Amino acid sequence: MDDLLRQLVPQVLGVLVRRGADFAAAEDAVQDALIEALGRWPKLPAGQPDDPRAWLVTVAWRKLLDAHRSESARRRRELRELEQPFPGPTEQADDTLLLLFLCCHPSLSPASAVALTLRAVGGLTTRQIADAYLVPEATMAQRISRAKRTVSGQRLDQPGDLGAVLKVLYLIFNEGYSGDVDLAVEAIRLTGQLAAGTDEPEVAGLLALMLIHHARRGSRFAPDGSLVPLAEQDRTCWDTVAIAEGVTILQHALGRDRLGEYQAQAAIAALHADARTAEETDWPQVLEWYDELLRITDSPVVALNRAVALGEVDGPLAGLRVVERLPDDLPRRDAVLAHLHERAGNLAEAQRLYAVAARAARNAAERDHLTRQAARLHARASRPSAT
Repeated sequence: MDDLLRQLVPQVLGVLVRRGADFAAAEDAVQDALIEALGRWPKLPAGQPDDPRAWLVTVAWRKLLDAHRSESARRRRELRELEQPFPGPTEQADDTLLLLFLCCHPSLSPASAVALTLRAVGGLTTRQIADAYLVPEATMAQRISRAKRTVSGQRLDQPGDLGAVLKVLYLIFNEGYSGDVDLAVEAIRLTGQLAAGTDEPEVAGLLALMLIHHARRGSRFAPDGSLVPLAEQDRTCWDTVAIAEGVTILQHALGRDRLGEYQAQAAIAALHADARTAEETDWPQVLEWYDELLRITDSPVVALNRAVALGEVDGPLAGLRVVERLPDDLPRRDAVLAHLHERAGNLAEAQRLYAVAARAARNAAERDHLTRQAARLHARASRPSAT
């Protein structure tokens, strides 16, 4: 029953908001309806009503009206508007996708959009979201409340900014697994829902990218928790079914001839997944896709990743020349420089840069990996030369 209720939450909330209800009040009414469902449904002969969605809509709407009736006289006019009848056929519409656009409204910060999406569309509890992002539950509750107030009054009558939605979904995916919620799986589920409701190739591109990246998840960390670079991962542990699904989705998207950044990223990921070993990677084709991606985004982060591919195709010195022109404060710049210097045989400089990159690492796993790289080169330099 929990899975069914979680699936129905955004649909029911969408109905209330589309009817003109305030987002925050509607969300409270839906939560009250869920509590009533948990108490009453197990007592029904089938364990649930014949039409669970209609039941929740009816109960949530009644609770919303009851809440309005308890307010002062100045709300009576709004109540009369809410009590206008709505035609039955519109209740069959699934407003989940429109609700997703609302939760990713441009007026919200990325952090607030992520939290509101997971709460209203993903059906996660505030505690689950707080645990996943390693913040106190009270802090996350305040963030979600502010986000609900921000979008209150926004109409749920037309799609919003698709680019904003995709960025939020990708942010959720990149958080991976934390607490008792697998955010990567949740992001794939939500992106799959979005892909099923639209023919936009960039949505399919993002879904393909997620599936291919997620297929490598089991090989990214060693048993001791240390990070395993792509070139050193055990490729027999990759989920070939998920990779094949992602590649198929990507091929259909590319066939639409409307290339976007997520499709280009997915194409690069697919090339890495297609290689049986790191040495068999088709680096020239990877470089071509990075050229396309850089043309689309003009992003220094993409330029940094492209420099790695260039170093594989034209040699490390070519990659170094590109990286040295990029901003000094670019994340992972020192790590890429260290990698390229090591390939060029400049071991002392590579060791120094690995240590610098470790101090600026974004998380403990990355810091420990870079520290080990610096220690490896230090030990190599300390060995007595063969005579």
